[in-house]
Amino acid sequence: MIIRKAKIEDSVEITENLFLAMEEILYEFIRMKDKEEAKNFLLYFVENKGNQYSYENCFVAENKRRIEGSINIYNGAELTKLRKPIIKYIREHYNETFSPENETQKGEFYIDSFGVNPNCQGKGIGSKLLDFVINSIQFKEHTLGLLVDEDNPNAEKLYLKFGFKSIGRKELAGKKLKHLQRNPIKSK
Repeated sequence: MIIRKAKIEDSVEITENLFLAMEEILYEFIRMKDKEEAKNFLLYFVENKGNQYSYENCFVAENKRRIEGSINIYNGAELTKLRKPIIKYIREHYNETFSPENETQKGEFYIDSFGVNPNCQGKGIGSKLLDFVINSIQFKEHTLGLLVDEDNPNAEKLYLKFGFKSIGRKELAGKKLKHLQRNPIKSK
């Protein structure tokens, strides 16, 4: 298995993987519980540049030319700019008063979401994606942040194992979440 920067041609598989982590939040964004509509919404943004869900902000775990997992990460300082096209689209197509909470901020690289193909779960792919990001030259000197659902103790346990610590709580699209961060290891 290799982990590499995503390409536009990975968009459908990235969407399937990220959807696993974002399903309920996407339903809140589009104001309907329609799986196909939610996936089409997400795919539209994964395929396009300049937004928080873009393939540009993703890495994929690939094995035998098949994407087994995807992770979406970006600089929290760029949230407003990256979210702008999403807010505009949602307001034009689903909810004219859409105004989401800030899920990240300046000072952290934010792991927005990641998911592993259901046929590949239980093989450590999620752990390998997290390890890749933590140790990547691009991210290892930065604070990493993410949100975890309060009702998902197994995911929280994984993040804690990788050195993330709880720094507070947030709410996003009606979901109560824990905000976890991992500070960079200072070299001596």
